Amino acid sequence: MLLQRDAFSRLLGMEVLEASPGHAVVRMTVRDDMVNGFGTLHGGALFSLADSAFAFATNAGGTLSVAIDTTLSIPAASYPGDVLTATAESRSSTNRLEFVDVTVRKHDGSAVGYFRGTVYRTHRSHNPD
Repeated sequence: MLLQRDAFSRLLGMEVLEASPGHAVVRMTVRDDMVNGFGTLHGGALFSLADSAFAFATNAGGTLSVAIDTTLSIPAASYPGDVLTATAESRSSTNRLEFVDVTVRKHDGSAVGYFRGTVYRTHRSHNPD
C-alpha cells in the first residue's frame, strides 16, 4: 500500500480508511504539535491531509499520477483533539488528467476544508518490482 512508503503522511498520524481508483478516505487527529501561533491547526497540516487523500485516490490503481494544480479553502478552524476525515472523489477523468474534490470534515460533520486538485497520469507504474 502506498501509505507504507509515505513517511510524511505516517509522520502526521494519517490512517487510510479507504482507497480505490478515484476515491479515498483518510483520517488524522489534530495534535498539539500541529497548531499555529493562534492555537488552531496550521494550514499546511490541513493541506497535507487533503493532499494525501488526493494522492491515495489518484494513485490507487497503481499508475503514477502527479499533482499539477491544487487549491485549498478553509471555512472553519480545527483544534487539538479534533478528528478530521478527508474524503476524495474523482469528478472527471481523461486519458492523462483527473480532477478531484476533497472535503475535510471534523468528527461533528462540519466542513473545515475544501480542496480541489488536478493530476497528470504518467502511465508508469509506481509499484516497486
